[in-house]
Amino acid sequence: MASPQVQQIIDQMGTAIGDNSGLGGTLKFDFGGPGSVYVDGKSSRTASAMATAKAPTPQISVSLEDFEKMVKGELDGTSAFMQGKLRVAGDMGLAMKLGPVLQKARG
Repeated sequence: MASPQVQQIIDQMGTAIGDNSGLGGTLKFDFGGPGSVYVDGKSSRTASAMATAKAPTPQISVSLEDFEKMVKGELDGTSAFMQGKLRVAGDMGLAMKLGPVLQKARG
């Protein structure tokens, strides 16, 4: 069961992904104790965000606080990575495609 904060992220990401995420793959945000969010952006028909135990690549590990700063535009993903606040295991190229999705999530 996802925490209320994680469920809110799932709802926001689902809206942000929309009909065509542009990701062309799947990834997982791991927030540690509060839970994780699996993003399926393989096709326009299945683009979605959900709480799940699936472990696609890449897996992005980041705190909820830092993720929320990234969504608000207060923390750049590259800076977060360089500062060790964000870790990526797997396909770095796919992780780098998240910028436009996070911009959509800002509204």
